[in-house]
Amino acid sequence: MPATLTYPGVYVEELTSAVHTITGVATSIAAFIGWAPRGPVDKARLVLNWSDFNTNFGGLDSRSYLGYAVYHFFNNGGQSAYILRMANTDSQNGQAEVAQTASVAVGALTFTALNPGLWANDYQIVIKNQTGSAKGRFRVQVVYAPQGGVPPTVVESFENVGISAPDGQGRYVVDVIEKGSSLIRVTVATGNPVAVPNDVPAAPNAAPVSPSPANQLSGGKEGDVLTPGTPPFEKALLGGKDSSNNDIPSKYSQLDYVDLFNLLCVPGETTTSTLSTLEAYCEQKRAFLIADSDPGIADYHNLLSSGPGLTGKNAAFYFPWVAAPDLLNNNVTRNYPPCGFVAGMYATTDSNRGVWKAPAGTETGLVGVSGAAMTLSNSENGFLNPIAINCIRKFPVYGTVIWGARTTQGNDEMGSQWKYIPVRRMALFIEESLYRGTQWVVFEPNDEPLWAQIRLNVGAFMHDLFRQGAFEGQTPKDAYLVKCDKETTTQNDINRGIVNILVGFAPLKPAEFVVLQIQQLAGQIQT
Repeated sequence: MPATLTYPGVYVEELTSAVHTITGVATSIAAFIGWAPRGPVDKARLVLNWSDFNTNFGGLDSRSYLGYAVYHFFNNGGQSAYILRMANTDSQNGQAEVAQTASVAVGALTFTALNPGLWANDYQIVIKNQTGSAKGRFRVQVVYAPQGGVPPTVVESFENVGISAPDGQGRYVVDVIEKGSSLIRVTVATGNPVAVPNDVPAAPNAAPVSPSPANQLSGGKEGDVLTPGTPPFEKALLGGKDSSNNDIPSKYSQLDYVDLFNLLCVPGETTTSTLSTLEAYCEQKRAFLIADSDPGIADYHNLLSSGPGLTGKNAAFYFPWVAAPDLLNNNVTRNYPPCGFVAGMYATTDSNRGVWKAPAGTETGLVGVSGAAMTLSNSENGFLNPIAINCIRKFPVYGTVIWGARTTQGNDEMGSQWKYIPVRRMALFIEESLYRGTQWVVFEPNDEPLWAQIRLNVGAFMHDLFRQGAFEGQTPKDAYLVKCDKETTTQNDINRGIVNILVGFAPLKPAEFVVLQIQQLAGQIQT
């Protein structure tokens, strides 16, 4: 009601709606973990295409599967991925090379590369006075000047900067470079005058490139390559102690700071204990692990006794590896871990059909491949499928496709309700969407008006999925249920500040086996 009613007439008042729209979250944001020659090592970085990865992490590198897996992901329909770059930080008592960051001192300014690696040793710093600028102002240029006679090129330029921190104009060199550079950071030595050469005065847009070897960044090192399955890689990935008995935090824990990711890939990682740890982490984050098989398995019989080695509900196991051209070696065919291809095909299937569609079948022809590393027959596939091993096969018409849709809990003997990938991923999608879409409920009065709003909003979300064909059943009553009332939330729950929401759905399960029944009809006998 309006605050005061004074004159006779009509008063207009806008009321708050009970509708809180719940939007479905993304379903195929991938996270890749592996060694790369450059890129940040202290956080996960989002890349939106292959060019983005190439610029920030150095592209393909024959020493690591990471770059290839990310390339295969985007080439097969992936849209976005977080990259966690691994680098060796443990000297192991001086027996290993540790990744180091390049730097150079120019007078009172010390320039440091943004992240460790050899890449920064190809850059120089050029500092020049600027005529017409305020006293003490200068220009900083970052110049790409590799060895081998390549002409130097200015890649970044910062105009009219100074070393007085509170200069009132926002041109403090430290702040300007931190906000604008994707290559370097700078610090200023306290108590020293700035060393700016005054022998090359030039207007801001007319300065020639004058690199000097004296200003070349140096000391950058990639460190030892970390290869999946080796002790240094496992220690860096899972955490542990370094040679000085200091704690090494697990690399995958950096994903705690990522708002949302759905798929986790560690290309080439096949150690069962490590994959089990990652799968358990995925359960906590409502994500899904795509696990690679061991490339050394040349006979499918070696998998019959152990299966995938995993029994978690938030993972899928793929066999064998995928043969594809090596872009760094004249397109010679090489075998690659399947996780990058598969993650890209998850994204394509989600986009074209929905997360409730199994990412398998004739529609999942992999792009940029030569075939599977091993040819499997129907009977061989028939031995592996019941023990939750998803096969990758090549067919004459459809090419190389994903021919399995089971989670690692999909062994027939387990009888799990999470046997199929689309069922599990659909549940994760609903859980994450409702988790984010019901935050408004917190601290609201816990009574029937609130319960009615919850039923309205959650029901609208589920009904929209029903209309898209995400559930089994011909009517909403058969397809899903939303219950939030005095039966789900008792007085004791209310006293403890709890509201319980029951959401159920009838999942669509893939037609894994198609049976054709053919009968010969007898001719009509006239009597």
